[in-house]
Amino acid sequence: MSKLLNEFKAFAVKGNAVDMAVGVIIGGAFGKIVTSIVNDIIMPPIGWLIGGVNFSELKVTLPATSVEGLQMTEATINYGAFVQTLIDFIIVAFCVFMLVKGIMALSRKKEEAPAPEPPAAPEPTAEEKLLTEIRDLLKKK
Repeated sequence: MSKLLNEFKAFAVKGNAVDMAVGVIIGGAFGKIVTSIVNDIIMPPIGWLIGGVNFSELKVTLPATSVEGLQMTEATINYGAFVQTLIDFIIVAFCVFMLVKGIMALSRKKEEAPAPEPPAAPEPTAEEKLLTEIRDLLKKK
């Protein structure tokens, strides 16, 4: 049991698991923000422009049926809620696209940046110059 606990601890403390958890939490909060933007800011003016329609209330009501004397309730197809969810998705997908595009542009700039030139070789010291002259004289003899 302790081996399993140690493995789980190693997994949970890894940077990837923590990063993923943070991403999921931020993504959930971002989704709520986008839903609020769509429901509270974007859809009301669109509904007003097309005649005061509230998209969340758009639906097709199927006729009620009776089975063996029991009256069944009406079923509805709530396509207005689907339209709002679709707009939520488009906005989130666009935001993620722009985020990824920005990150890719930054990584490309980092890759394209010229590598720093290696430092020039230091000037030889007086001792090294003298030793080089001695070597050259010995080669000539």
